[in-house]
Amino acid sequence: MHLITDSLLVGNLDDAQDPSPVIGGLLFVAEEYIVRPPDWIDYAKIPFKEFAAPNPMLLAKAVQWIEDHLPNNRVLVCCRAGMGRSVSVVIAYLCCVQGMPYEDAVKLVKTRRPGAMPLPDLEAAITEVRALRAVSSGKGQSPIPLSKPRCA
Repeated sequence: MHLITDSLLVGNLDDAQDPSPVIGGLLFVAEEYIVRPPDWIDYAKIPFKEFAAPNPMLLAKAVQWIEDHLPNNRVLVCCRAGMGRSVSVVIAYLCCVQGMPYEDAVKLVKTRRPGAMPLPDLEAAITEVRALRAVSSGKGQSPIPLSKPRCA
């Protein structure tokens, strides 16, 4: 387990299966595994493929889950090795919620989690997540047309 901020950590499969009692929220992001966390922890699984570019809709959902759970908990984000998908979700959270520039978020996470390898095209996915969050909060234009144009 690696502390990224005072209340946000990244970890691996073993950490997810046996979380520390100081953890109040567990977000598991490895598509290929099933975790049975203890009853006392808030838990969600939002599946990402290993080594693949992140789906912006899933990334937005993961960022929102962290945002919803951080005010009252320490949150642990885990994948198989704790080096790719989990760190990518945390980087997205730092950018989208904390307003950190992408390069700064990557530098922080790589400093706190040696060996961290963000997923490919993460920065582009984060840009899409920001747009999705702006639309859902009513602060922006929809990046996706809401209806198809009619043909004559």
